[in-house]
Amino acid sequence: MTRLSVEMLAADTVEPITSAGHAQLGIAVLLGIAVIVLLITKFKLHAFLALTIGSLALGAFAGAPLDKVITSFTSGLGSTVSGVGVLIALGAILGKMLADSGGADQIVDTILGKASKRSMPWTMVLIASVIGLPLFFEVGIVLLIPVVLMVAKRGNYSLMRIGIPALAGLSVMHGLVPPHPGPLVAIDALGANLGVTLALGVLIAIPTVVIAGPVFSKFAARWVDVPAPDRMIPQRASEDLEKRPGFGATLATILLPVVLMLVKALVDIIVDDPDALVQRTFDVIGNPLIALLAAVLVGIFTLLRPAGFGKERVSGLVEKGLAPIAGILLIVGAGGGFKQTLIDSGVGQMVLDISEDWSIPALLLAWLIAVAIRLATGSATVATVSAAGLVAPLAADMSTTHAALLVLAIGAGSLFFSHVNDAGFWLVKEYFGLNVGQTIKTWSIMETIISVVAGALVLLVSLIV
Repeated sequence: MTRLSVEMLAADTVEPITSAGHAQLGIAVLLGIAVIVLLITKFKLHAFLALTIGSLALGAFAGAPLDKVITSFTSGLGSTVSGVGVLIALGAILGKMLADSGGADQIVDTILGKASKRSMPWTMVLIASVIGLPLFFEVGIVLLIPVVLMVAKRGNYSLMRIGIPALAGLSVMHGLVPPHPGPLVAIDALGANLGVTLALGVLIAIPTVVIAGPVFSKFAARWVDVPAPDRMIPQRASEDLEKRPGFGATLATILLPVVLMLVKALVDIIVDDPDALVQRTFDVIGNPLIALLAAVLVGIFTLLRPAGFGKERVSGLVEKGLAPIAGILLIVGAGGGFKQTLIDSGVGQMVLDISEDWSIPALLLAWLIAVAIRLATGSATVATVSAAGLVAPLAADMSTTHAALLVLAIGAGSLFFSHVNDAGFWLVKEYFGLNVGQTIKTWSIMETIISVVAGALVLLVSLIV
């Protein structure tokens, strides 16, 4: 989605589907989000259904005709899925290839073999960040948990000293760095440049993960001193394989789409001529769809073939990789529908007016909105797509750099204080054998540190660039 398409979208929605005033729209937004929160937390309804019902409720509370609300929701759902659905699917396939081929284990084992006891927390951050680039957060946890538990047990480390850096690396990648679903949806909604967002995301991610990982883990280990639970050490994928891909080939495959997208962004800055052959070439090569597709195709020869996968097994792996993302795609799509309902109801313009009247910086406003929705729903993805819909009009007049920073501000806010309404909270609790209080003292505070540090760095970078 280009800046031009954002401006066209804004032009198309000058006349909202309701003539409600700011007060009624504000109440409608609060009630619509309250419906989503209630359905997710109280009635344990799937986020896709909750977002769908919440979108209809929002339109009804705003006094909009129901047929127009349905049209807004379905058009938003369709445009969002068409924009990021293929990218999410390719990312899921690449992640499955990395896991089942033993490539992830190869990276982990190689790095751990060269790490000293003192550098182990930093090593875990490095591993989690590399592994976390192409993987969803939940998949990354499943891959890294065996390593975290085995390292803690065999090396007699504090579980939190090893586990928190790994979780921080995964979480920061998930919230700030495309091609993860949240950042991709926000980039699409705001018309931001993917390459610039990726570059700035990596820049902000590095100090953020250092503070929330190795540094905070020192305190977390003092607050919560627990041993690695033996019952949670599952079998690793590569234990069933006779051979697995090499370290260099695996690392190159993971980094290939990132490098292609970063090179495209660099060429755009240096050449700055849309008609130039070199820029047009890299616009294609560095397109996220082509970059991820290239990584998947390369992965067949660098990951699967060295692990002994035949043609039929490769086909089966792709099918298995796509199956788990159905729910994610529906949630992301429904979030896009909710976003479009917000925009078409006039809420986006309301936020624009409020930001001007209250003199709240756009980046801070985006962070605060994402924080509020994250606390209410427990979902970083729901927080990201909803906040992106609310602040989308603010991006129309922004520079390329500041539009990218707006994406990162939303991503940072979406990670704030994970608690009992977040599936990730329970995943960490069960894998690490913690109680609720211990999970809050470690995981929840770590997520808050990531959110606050990343948000502050976004504001700092905005003053410089």
